[in-house]
Amino acid sequence: MNGFGGFLLRRSVGAAVTLLAISVIVYVVFYATPGNVAQITCGPRCSPEQVHQVTRQLKLDDPLYLRYWHFLQGIVVGQDYSTGTSVQHCSAPCLGLSYQSDQQVMQIILTKLPVSLSLVLGAMVLWLVLGVGTGVLSAWRRGRFTERLLTALTLAGWATPVFVIGLVLMIVVCGELQLLPFPQYVNLTDDPEQWAWNLLLPWLSLALIEAAAFARLTRSSMLETLAEDHIRTFRACGVAERTIVGRHALRGALAPVIALNANNVGSAIGGAVLTETLFGLPGIGQELVHAVNVVDLPVVVGMVLVIGFFVVLANAVADVLYAVADRRVVLT
Repeated sequence: MNGFGGFLLRRSVGAAVTLLAISVIVYVVFYATPGNVAQITCGPRCSPEQVHQVTRQLKLDDPLYLRYWHFLQGIVVGQDYSTGTSVQHCSAPCLGLSYQSDQQVMQIILTKLPVSLSLVLGAMVLWLVLGVGTGVLSAWRRGRFTERLLTALTLAGWATPVFVIGLVLMIVVCGELQLLPFPQYVNLTDDPEQWAWNLLLPWLSLALIEAAAFARLTRSSMLETLAEDHIRTFRACGVAERTIVGRHALRGALAPVIALNANNVGSAIGGAVLTETLFGLPGIGQELVHAVNVVDLPVVVGMVLVIGFFVVLANAVADVLYAVADRRVVLT
């Protein structure tokens, strides 16, 4: 197939193969590591008989490849799990049951995911506006005081840890000035206004760090694009500088920005652990840390796969947006 439809088909197949490879690597890494998973799950005071019962219940005595095959079957068609006294059906896509709570991993993820998505997507809007705007202004005012000031602020933002920015914002904005309440997550469907007000500081904390990277990348891309022949032709024809920068140069400089944003959105869903912990947001990052601490392997594997899914999805969307932002990109 040729054209845009063929590109989408090839990209979808590539994404599926990538996710399958991620699942194999993650499953092998966590389940082939040394250590008695049944003993850890049951607890240090369990007798050998109880450990054997847990091993049989969780099917930990099956070969690794067979357990992985059952795991894939659960994702596609669902699976039945024995909880000791009864049998629980886990509907597809099933990522297993938690060792600690016997809850379905997908239910745990769906409970935590809206919090992380609210944090990351809101911060994404801010870091794109602040980062791209700062980068464009720096390139436009190259060699002037404005550029030096923005460069210094960008480097300061890049070098400051997110928890430092978050603490300063909470102390100043919430404590001293009392402009905003201390963040407490509110569901979007319950109260959209309170949802936004309570997430504003976490958005700013995460966005200020990411905006620094986007500002530096946008500036370098803009300077490269402004030096190209077609830009000099526009200037020779008398096109206004604002039109050149805003309509022609910015569009050509957006391709690397789109790539960086795709990577950041996907990884930030699972990587915003510090922000979620600092502001007490019950998201994917916090739950993943808890699952690692208690060695709840199904939850760890499931969350890593979901994070990988968002990374792959974000990059696939970025590939499509390349052609929209830059007509020089050829779909292959």
